[in-house]
Amino acid sequence: MSLSGIAEDARELSGELARLRHRLHRSPETGLNLPRTQEAVLAELDGLPLEIRTGEALSSVVGVLRGAGKGPAVLLRGDMDALPIAERSGVEFAATGGSMHACGHDLHTTMLVGAARLLADRRAELDGDVVFMFQPGEEGHDGARHMISEGVLEASGSRPVAAYGLHVMASVVPHGVFTTRPGPMMAASDTVTVTVTGAGGHGSAPHRGLDPIPAACTMVGELQTMVTRRFDVFDPVVVTVGSFHAGTQHNIIPEQVRFEATVRSLSAESHARVKDAFVTVCEGVAGAHGLAVDIDYRRLYPVTENNAEEAGFAADTVRELHGEQSVEPARNPFTCSEDFSRVLHSVPGAFLALGACPEGADPASMPNNHSAQALFADEVLDRGAAAYAGLAHRRLAAAG
Repeated sequence: MSLSGIAEDARELSGELARLRHRLHRSPETGLNLPRTQEAVLAELDGLPLEIRTGEALSSVVGVLRGAGKGPAVLLRGDMDALPIAERSGVEFAATGGSMHACGHDLHTTMLVGAARLLADRRAELDGDVVFMFQPGEEGHDGARHMISEGVLEASGSRPVAAYGLHVMASVVPHGVFTTRPGPMMAASDTVTVTVTGAGGHGSAPHRGLDPIPAACTMVGELQTMVTRRFDVFDPVVVTVGSFHAGTQHNIIPEQVRFEATVRSLSAESHARVKDAFVTVCEGVAGAHGLAVDIDYRRLYPVTENNAEEAGFAADTVRELHGEQSVEPARNPFTCSEDFSRVLHSVPGAFLALGACPEGADPASMPNNHSAQALFADEVLDRGAAAYAGLAHRRLAAAG
């Protein structure tokens, strides 16, 4: 069966995929524990010739499809968790209750279910096994690490020869277009909490206390100078302070200031260096002001690094499925992060982005992923399902 047959069969599933996506979208769950989502996925996979197992520390689902051939395994991953965002998208199937699939993971889950159906129908054609990785906890909970520790990479009996994931984009990428690149695809992500401690007092007599606010403000500014002066402009680092808390009233010098930052880097080298640079700035400013500082620096996800050959293979596969215009090479990495990086650090593979803004919309002006107004089009579901299935089908054939 040709890959064009996969695309045609995926289009025939479009209505069922949209209904599943709407069901998942109406009932979002966050974190590692997604019982309703897990139940929905298990129900959709029921009856397919898959070996199914569920997670112990998280509500994951792993399915293994045994092909007719005795070749290796390929892994396909779809994440399932939502975000703690109150939805304002305006769609008929919008979620209520304060959580939302604002990053499109409901589409990823649906696409991977679609791929399982497409490949199950082609089981006799597969020259090896396919591992379906339905993952909770991508949004800051490191679900991929948990699933790896529970053995997802050995689920078929041998480590996969390749792994593929994709992510829908509500903006930036045109509707229905896939993009990928060799090397860094998404940034490493760290989180930092800085607590600056001085001595409180009356706002009219700052010399009688130790005011932590000016020092903390200086830290925020100097961190921006640090990333432009300590790191190569062609290997950039981003530091964004997204939370800053201090004081209770205009005439009271507080004892403490606390701010939180996200740190993004696009190479293993910069990721290794940025922690020390961040700490040096904050400790230096604190020392100059006679203040104490506590820095809780946590590495979250490493760089999502595509294998060059696998990225090229993935792009060629999508072109064969959906036409030459369906792929636009990514000129630059995305500075968002992904715990699929954990998989790609152990298995060669590729991560792709898929434009999912409404057809005809200007992707440059649409709300971004993680926005309460983010919109994702059902019309890309069959394209993503076919891409997942085509990648596994073609990669197993190449390995055979």
